[in-house]
Amino acid sequence: MSTAATVCPHDCPSACALDVQIVDGRVGAVRGADHPYTAGVICAKVGRYAERVHHPDRVTHPLVRTGPKGSGLWRRVGWEEALDRVAAAFAAAAARSGPEAVWPYNSGGTMGLVQRDGIHRLTNVMGYSRRQRTICTAIATAGWSAGVGRVAGPDPREMAASDLVVVWGGNPVGTQVNAMSHITRARKERGAKLVVVDPYRTGTAAAADMHLAPRPGTDGALACAVLHVLFRDGYADRAYLAAHAEGVAALEAHLAGRDPAWAAGITGLRVQEIEAFAALYGRTRRSYIRCGFGFTRSRNGAVNLHAVTCLPTVTGAWQHEGGGAFWMHAAIFNWDKTLTEGLDARAAGVRELDMSRLGAVLAGDADALRGGPPVTAMLIQSANPAVSAPDSGRVRAGLLREDLFVAVHEHFMTETAALADVVLPATMFLEHDDIYGAGGHSHIQMGPALVAAPGACRSNHELVSGLALRLGAEHPGFAMSARELADATLRRSGWGGLDRLEAERSIDAQPGFADSHFLTGFGHPGGRFRLAPDWAALGPLGAAMPALPDHWAVTDAPDAAHPFRLVAPPARQFLNTTFTNLPASRRREGRPSVRLHPDDAAGLGIAPGMLVEVGNARGTVQVHAEIGSHQQPGVVVVESLWPDADFAGGCGINTLISDAPAAPNSGAVFHDTAVWVRARPAG
Repeated sequence: MSTAATVCPHDCPSACALDVQIVDGRVGAVRGADHPYTAGVICAKVGRYAERVHHPDRVTHPLVRTGPKGSGLWRRVGWEEALDRVAAAFAAAAARSGPEAVWPYNSGGTMGLVQRDGIHRLTNVMGYSRRQRTICTAIATAGWSAGVGRVAGPDPREMAASDLVVVWGGNPVGTQVNAMSHITRARKERGAKLVVVDPYRTGTAAAADMHLAPRPGTDGALACAVLHVLFRDGYADRAYLAAHAEGVAALEAHLAGRDPAWAAGITGLRVQEIEAFAALYGRTRRSYIRCGFGFTRSRNGAVNLHAVTCLPTVTGAWQHEGGGAFWMHAAIFNWDKTLTEGLDARAAGVRELDMSRLGAVLAGDADALRGGPPVTAMLIQSANPAVSAPDSGRVRAGLLREDLFVAVHEHFMTETAALADVVLPATMFLEHDDIYGAGGHSHIQMGPALVAAPGACRSNHELVSGLALRLGAEHPGFAMSARELADATLRRSGWGGLDRLEAERSIDAQPGFADSHFLTGFGHPGGRFRLAPDWAALGPLGAAMPALPDHWAVTDAPDAAHPFRLVAPPARQFLNTTFTNLPASRRREGRPSVRLHPDDAAGLGIAPGMLVEVGNARGTVQVHAEIGSHQQPGVVVVESLWPDADFAGGCGINTLISDAPAAPNSGAVFHDTAVWVRARPAG
């Protein structure tokens, strides 16, 4: 038995450093490493990774469809035949309608620079339709950038030095467990308070000193009321504002009428709750707001996140260790992706299709197609959009088009793979080489191949390079090994080579205190925080956005036919659609459920455990009811992503989610859906 170092590759900000036991060539125990951020703690689902690597249902050989789409009839073939089929289908689509008829599609199944990004290199070299990367971070990226100017911030380890941590729109107990380690240190060692702002009682909210549960999409109103109190009660740091912000006078005047009573009418919170939170925040200099991904799931999420980032600007909390706000790191790594993404082959004028609008694209929607030809060939890698994309009913219908060729590179026969023409077996992260940055901390890490892949599984990089050879796609990245690409990318990005990373295990890219806290300037020309953003510069839908922080009422509002707001956050034991087939994860989650407020349940005649229907114009989902009072009436919560087959009607929750683009630059609105709820008719 040996123990080897690696890093979790999944779409989670924590990018945990791992110590993995290898026993006779198989994966044994997986534990958190002694790492400055991971600190020996990982989530239970990754701790059970051996169950996933050695799962008996893994796809281990290429398969070609032999019956109708979705019939489950397959023939096993070799890689040569499989790649020939994919390449021939891509070439035929391009010959008929031009290369934009081919759309390689990927998402966050792996966050490694080599294995994730190679599909973009193929796209750029061949002139295929590009993927607009909207489904995860686009809304929050705009909201953070609007005021701050660059996607970076104070070291999240500084939460341990805080006197007040505000987790706003996130649930780190379930989704970023390491953050809770640093928060717990602050509470134990400093007596710090934890405040959670979230529409329902998450695991993090249950552990908090104060939980504010506003109506979904009303965070901007809450933030404005807090800002009102900060100015009203003398908590604003006038000297800091004069030195580091622009638009102060306009903001203060704008907020005069946006007091806690105004916000209470919008958020559903009590005036006393808002006042108490505002006073606690205002008098605590070392206050750290950990912004979560809830902001990037709503039509007004960018406006809401910008309003929240104004709080540490008005109090000057950015100045202090353990103070300020943080959403995600991206800019600090300075990645040069010329080789991994083929940026030097990127031609002007090639269309970019919104990945959040996959259903509309496949349905031939002219606006979604952006003036180009229909998509008739796809490679789907590191994604399961038949379940995870918005408006998933239309996505599935599109994937079933007979004139659409689909190749899926996967670990298991997912819902998307089941609708493919060719299924290709993929390696898992312990079976290939890669390098990783992190969203939730500042470390660059190496993930080496530790065990042999089963059967004929090939990595993303091997697949893309094999297709490139057949398609005549020429670029240096296709001829390099994964390790060579990793080494060259590190060197081009200024981090030395792979030898340095392997020797040090991780490289800390966190800038110094003054830069991290924007004391040397925020990311805009002139270096000032923008209290009044230039939304139009951040995306084509920005012109209609409010000039100053506000409640922007553009969400999917309840009406007589759809009186409830649905929130669809992640379940603790799953990560998107990953881990949903592991027995231990499934046992801990139980079954899909909809959480209802007792008043709503009573009005609908719904009892705990009853099978109910949740729906809107896009479809109907059947799910069992849970009753709880830790959310406002009119709010329903379905934690997911469960496989479609686990819902009583075989139809998953993203069937109900709109693919409407959010301002200013699109994005998926998973927490922004109006629905009806009713007891399922007998029989």
